[in-house]
Amino acid sequence: MPPNLPRVSASVAMPKPALQRVFDNLRTARFSLIGPTVREGAIVLEEIERLDDLPFGWSDQQEPGRYRLKKVPDREAQYFGFSVGPHSWKQFLHPPRLRLLSSEKTNGNWVFRAPQEPPPHYAFIGVHACDLAAIAIQDRVLMGSEFRDPHYAARRENVFTLAVNCGQASTSCFCASMKTGPKAVSGFDLALTELPDIFLVEIGSEAGSEMLREVPWEAATAFDLGRASRVIQRAEKQISRQMQTDDLPDLLYEHLEDPHWDEVGARCLSCANCTLVCPTCFCTTVEDTSNLRGTAAERVRVADSCFNRDFSHVHGGNIRPTIKSRYRQWLSHKLGSWIDQFGTSGCVGCGRCITWCPVGIEINEEVNSIRAKAAQ
Repeated sequence: MPPNLPRVSASVAMPKPALQRVFDNLRTARFSLIGPTVREGAIVLEEIERLDDLPFGWSDQQEPGRYRLKKVPDREAQYFGFSVGPHSWKQFLHPPRLRLLSSEKTNGNWVFRAPQEPPPHYAFIGVHACDLAAIAIQDRVLMGSEFRDPHYAARRENVFTLAVNCGQASTSCFCASMKTGPKAVSGFDLALTELPDIFLVEIGSEAGSEMLREVPWEAATAFDLGRASRVIQRAEKQISRQMQTDDLPDLLYEHLEDPHWDEVGARCLSCANCTLVCPTCFCTTVEDTSNLRGTAAERVRVADSCFNRDFSHVHGGNIRPTIKSRYRQWLSHKLGSWIDQFGTSGCVGCGRCITWCPVGIEINEEVNSIRAKAAQ
């Protein structure tokens, strides 16, 4: 390790404007920066270039079925003073639309071609701890078995991750119950904790250390580490939602016929919002299309949802014809059979499904209701 670079696992203090130099280093290394920015009344994930693109001075208010941006006073303004928004990093690693194959009829013969575009090199900027956990879950699902997704794997291999520890928790999240936050503990190249005057930076990899080349930094002091710890503790105290997980998935398996499923089925719109914003859901379907002349065709993988009625249609009929059955499938898979399949829960407690549900269904409260009725 060159003497002007910090060691892996070290923590350093960096002036806030110096984050732009980190961005420049990443772009020089041919990474496309993807980070949070304000668009159409929400904090979304898009390609960025400069520190000014970040949502400095913006925060958010979230509750069941409601999301609003709010401006904070100048004295409290931060670059990462917000919780997770409607977008997750899934859209870049497991894109909602992916061409698998194209074909063209030339001189009476069909020629088939697989996409040849090289996978993008992404630098993810501002990844919260719950989303780091979500990426790790998708890694296990899509790369951790014989059913490896080569498209996901190719994209995943070229990702640089700059995480951010939460300084503010939304009212929808329950990451502490799922042991996925609010502090990032692994899976990052660099992790930031934003303080009023500096970024405290934890180095998680050699690549992360390299991106601090020619960046002004100093070794973190005990005072800096103490302040960063208090930021995270404050965020953890803000988390009011809880989900007891020690008896899952047995609780769900033993109460698949509980009358409560009828109650939530009557409320659910089967709109699929929860699966679209969920950072771990991975359901897809495949569509084949051709032009009107019958001289070209393509096969495309598109995002789907277990809440869509046709998703459950198999030869002979639909195995989940009711909204009740589809909601039960989603929740019992996410918190139950996912554990049996992949050795981990499919929920990271980010709270997106609560915030973006039009009728405000709360996944943790649904589990609590089943548990309460089971205890009667």
